Amino acid sequence: MTAPEILPEAARARHTQGALLIDVREAHERANGMAEGAFGIAKGDLESSPASHLPANDREILLICQSGRRSLAAAEHLLALGYPNVTSVAGGTTAWRSAGLPLVQPLQTDAERDFNERYSRHLLLPQVGAQGQRRLQQARVLVLGAGGLGSPAAFYLAAAGVGQLRLVDDDVVDRSNLQRQILHTDASVGQAKVASARERLLALNPHLHVETVQARATSKNIDALLEGVDVVLDGSDNFPLRYLLNDACIKHALPLVYGAVERFTGQVSVFDAGRQRGHAPCYRCLFPEPPPAELAPNCAEAGVLGVLPGMVGLLQATEVLKLLLGIGEPLAGRLLSFDALGMRFREVRLRPDPGCPLCAPGAVFPGYIDYAAFCAGG
Repeated sequence: MTAPEILPEAARARHTQGALLIDVREAHERANGMAEGAFGIAKGDLESSPASHLPANDREILLICQSGRRSLAAAEHLLALGYPNVTSVAGGTTAWRSAGLPLVQPLQTDAERDFNERYSRHLLLPQVGAQGQRRLQQARVLVLGAGGLGSPAAFYLAAAGVGQLRLVDDDVVDRSNLQRQILHTDASVGQAKVASARERLLALNPHLHVETVQARATSKNIDALLEGVDVVLDGSDNFPLRYLLNDACIKHALPLVYGAVERFTGQVSVFDAGRQRGHAPCYRCLFPEPPPAELAPNCAEAGVLGVLPGMVGLLQATEVLKLLLGIGEPLAGRLLSFDALGMRFREVRLRPDPGCPLCAPGAVFPGYIDYAAFCAGG
């Protein structure tokens, strides 16, 4: 059933004569101005429960959106439900504004205004929207390491509105860090990395809760560090910590977003074996044993192109957001490698090891081990 349409001037006249004018856009869209006298009811809410929003009599109903498309679809939906007198405003609020008709700003608290303005580009995405953005606000992410990977990752997570970040690092800022660890400045040299990071993150987004832990993650404190988090981001730079994080995330059934860099190459993956035993691999499925130290030097020993951790940390932050929002296809079961010199990405499929002592179906968590000795071949 095709709904009738009228121009904004005619809609304005009918409204002044008693027609009910309803703006069916989302709240964050209405915040930029809505037709004077209109009620704001999102299209999805109106369609799912019209009886709770509309009068029971035959009062004329005018629907308006941004361009006229959504209001037309909503009008046709209501007509199909038996509402006899529903009309859509052609051209929507855009045409209403162009016609010089009065617009009003809906009342908002300071918090609502900040939310709608700060995350306006997220709110436009159907995969995020207001509901997804609120989900990000309630999420807690553990970022292990406030260095090369943790810096860009935490920066983008904070900008995206992940409401609670737990930063763990026992180091202090050194001038040699500044070439790649963008959370820190020259004035931060000598300061604890977690304190420097917290200061910059809150300057970017003061509505976050940033918890800092100036300590090294160990078998003794890892369970407490993972308490209450939704996703773990691995910004470590050594194998003992990577194995520890892997084992702890399996124990607590948490997704682990892995990243590593060396010289001009980087790697990113998601290890989610704790929640998907037998379907997704863990870090030990990729590296059952750590490589010899001479084949896996850290950045201090081998060097790294300064922008490379930014690339990898950004990819890690992207994977965290996808996991929190439940959108897209996470990198679980896939290892993404990046070669900066050739500017090439390569993807390798990873399969779970059915004999993995940590993540195989039915495997009982064996407890934490001496990871330093394990990685040293002891």
